[in-house]
Amino acid sequence: MRDKLTEDERMAFEAELERVRQEHRDLDAAIEALNLVGQNDQLQIQRLKKRKLFLRDRVAYLEDQLTPDIIA
Repeated sequence: MRDKLTEDERMAFEAELERVRQEHRDLDAAIEALNLVGQNDQLQIQRLKKRKLFLRDRVAYLEDQLTPDIIA
């Protein structure tokens, strides 16, 4: 069981969570734009998708840290 977050820690997690979510949305837009303009730079698209996966995992971690433990 983890200790309760301080208010400063909670604010820091929330700020990072919003930043990471925004970057994830930006990557979606970048990948879509590359596909629309016919840029078939598969290596670049693969790198962007890999970064998106990393960000998705980071979002899950941050959300978990912000969710209080509930003993069932």
